[in-house]
Amino acid sequence: MHRFGISAMPPEETADEAFLDGLVAAGRQALELPFVKDFPWDERRCGEFGVLAAERDIALSIHAPYFAVLTVEDPDRAKQCRSALEHTMKLGSAMGANTVVAHLGSHHDRDPSGLVAHVRAGLEEIDGKVRHLGVALGLETAGKASQFGSLGDIALVAEGITWIRPVIDWAHVHAMSGGALTSTDAFGAVLAFLTDQFPGWLLDPLHNHFTANQFGDKGEIRHVPYGEGTNKVSYLVEAAADAGLTLTVISESREESSHAEMQAEFEATWKRMDAPSQRRGIGSGLIRFPDPVATRGPSGRLVAGPPDREVHLTNPDKPFFPDGYTKGDLIEYYASIAPLLLPHLAGRAIVMARYPDGWDGEWFYEKQAPGHQPDWMPLQPIHSDHRGEPIEFITAGDRESLLWLANMGCIEIHPWLSRRDSLEMPDFAIFDLDPADGATWRQVRDVARILRQALGALGLVGYPKVSGATGLHIYVPLNPVHSYRRVRRFVESVGRLALAADPDDVTMEWDIPARGGKVFIDHNQNVGGKTIASVYSVRPLPGAPVSTPLLWEELEDLPGPGAFTIATIWERLRAHGDLFAPVLRGGQRLDAAEEALGLESMP
Repeated sequence: MHRFGISAMPPEETADEAFLDGLVAAGRQALELPFVKDFPWDERRCGEFGVLAAERDIALSIHAPYFAVLTVEDPDRAKQCRSALEHTMKLGSAMGANTVVAHLGSHHDRDPSGLVAHVRAGLEEIDGKVRHLGVALGLETAGKASQFGSLGDIALVAEGITWIRPVIDWAHVHAMSGGALTSTDAFGAVLAFLTDQFPGWLLDPLHNHFTANQFGDKGEIRHVPYGEGTNKVSYLVEAAADAGLTLTVISESREESSHAEMQAEFEATWKRMDAPSQRRGIGSGLIRFPDPVATRGPSGRLVAGPPDREVHLTNPDKPFFPDGYTKGDLIEYYASIAPLLLPHLAGRAIVMARYPDGWDGEWFYEKQAPGHQPDWMPLQPIHSDHRGEPIEFITAGDRESLLWLANMGCIEIHPWLSRRDSLEMPDFAIFDLDPADGATWRQVRDVARILRQALGALGLVGYPKVSGATGLHIYVPLNPVHSYRRVRRFVESVGRLALAADPDDVTMEWDIPARGGKVFIDHNQNVGGKTIASVYSVRPLPGAPVSTPLLWEELEDLPGPGAFTIATIWERLRAHGDLFAPVLRGGQRLDAAEEALGLESMP
């Protein structure tokens, strides 16, 4: 849904309900609250306003104070600025806002690469405090030559930080380009850079500021009434339609007449575009994926990917799930999730779980690469004692590899627990909570909480994800310095602590009938060569559920392990980014925990 809104605070003499009703009556679906000088509202006030806005389907954002910038060098001032950003994001979270907009600050002629590193270090300082809040930090493009914050700067700063978004102030870009934004092609060039540098789900919707302005050699001078400048919102809409992007446009004009004129142009342009927000791609059309697959060639001989990494796509219309979702939807999902999934697959051998006829057809695991994989796809040879020779496993290092796997009917992605450079040393321990027949989701939640407490008492942190099928997985990130045997022993020992704490709900019995009505903790998943459905893997069940990371606080109210699907996960990602990013960082060892558990030293 494309949204148009304004930047404004409710007048003190006007009730919030009346103010918001006025926005609705004017056809406005977005509002940015300019907290640019201070913090006029507390969390309670933000929460109350957010409820009223949600009832009216008005998307909210907050502009952080101008003093809350990230380029400040003085340590004390920099800490104050970070605290102000953190506080604004907490207010945004209380309000249910999508984005908190912030300026990066002045560069003071400092080295650009050093400035990027400085800003990223500041963001890392608040990462653990804000990434769970469900609100994005939107870095706004700079409008003056003295300021840091070109689109290139923002792309470098945001790399790998999934709670950062670009916010495009088109008046600023227009000023810094010397007034070049006077055509659809000019706007399209900027959007092409964005779609090349940022994953699709980060740009869906793309948050924009728009106004007319005057500018000079040093950048923007002032805003002017809409129509007096040379940039037009119709060019943006046309370019966004061509790029398949959804827009939220905030008018920063000072006059109601400018808001109204810009809004009329915005709406009229979308109306005359040919289905601008519904590019089907190769899916069923039932799901709007944020990064559709571009194909070429005649129907029946579709090709995706660049010439040096071509993927031939077959039977995209084939039904794969009972909900009307097709093989094409599976391909579109893995294409769109690629920026989040690929770091979790990097350097890992993959076991293919192939469902050539969809979720309920005959299926099989395939370890050995089939031989007809693309020449550009790297393989990982791993010696098999059973075979007496290496097995050449598929690896997935890029988006095209995921397209090929999905086209092969790989509904699930099963990576090894260790990477090629430390093949005998897993970089996480996994607690696989598998409810036996008769066990409930409540029991799974209770067992997970017990394990969290046990890990915390041992000085370790675990990260949960729903399996997408019936249970829950808890990943404990590790430095790759422990053998599989050592990790397996650790998981078994902690599992037995949980069994002792709650024998009515926990079982570690290998005899399946003896597990009835309990949650099985499967420590034997921590064995070299065994695999488990990856984070963000689709599962072969109705609805196409996805194995999705959770916040621990969400467990209590989560209805079940299939709560997120290929259709519904995108809003969650926009709110939280990759909650499994800490798993990639490792940083934990088992030595102290083993000592506390009374376990003997083991290589």
